[in-house]
Amino acid sequence: MRPLATFAALLVWLLMVGVLPMRGQSHQWPNASFRDWEYTPPSASKSVEIGNFYLHKKDYRGALSRFEEALRTEPGYAPAYLGLGEVYDRTGRKEEALGDYLKYLNSLVSDSAAAHAKDAQRAIARLKRELTPGQVKSAEAEAAAAERAIAIRP
Repeated sequence: MRPLATFAALLVWLLMVGVLPMRGQSHQWPNASFRDWEYTPPSASKSVEIGNFYLHKKDYRGALSRFEEALRTEPGYAPAYLGLGEVYDRTGRKEEALGDYLKYLNSLVSDSAAAHAKDAQRAIARLKRELTPGQVKSAEAEAAAAERAIAIRP
């Protein structure tokens, strides 16, 4: 079949099935109003899962946004703080990493995350050696403030 004939046949088919509007008709998707569409974020655990995928791929910007989304969805969610600590640690933002590792340890609710807690404690010890005392105090104060804010929430 020649290219022009193929194009014409495709155009006729699209008009017949209603994908393309005919002359004088406006095209509307059935039951769709984009103004009414709302974004529903995934659960905090799913956001952390996706963040860990990005972290493994070294897409730190993507990982950061997912861990932050997890905390917006569920404030105080411990695995999100661990992920943020890892992102900040790998990108050289050591003071933020220390603060988020401390928030992670403070927000643990059970001993089920003991293996990750040991990793976080090692990272905290390393970061405290690398940072100045003022930076350590600042990170600890931020972690304490976050813990108090989470405790106040219902």
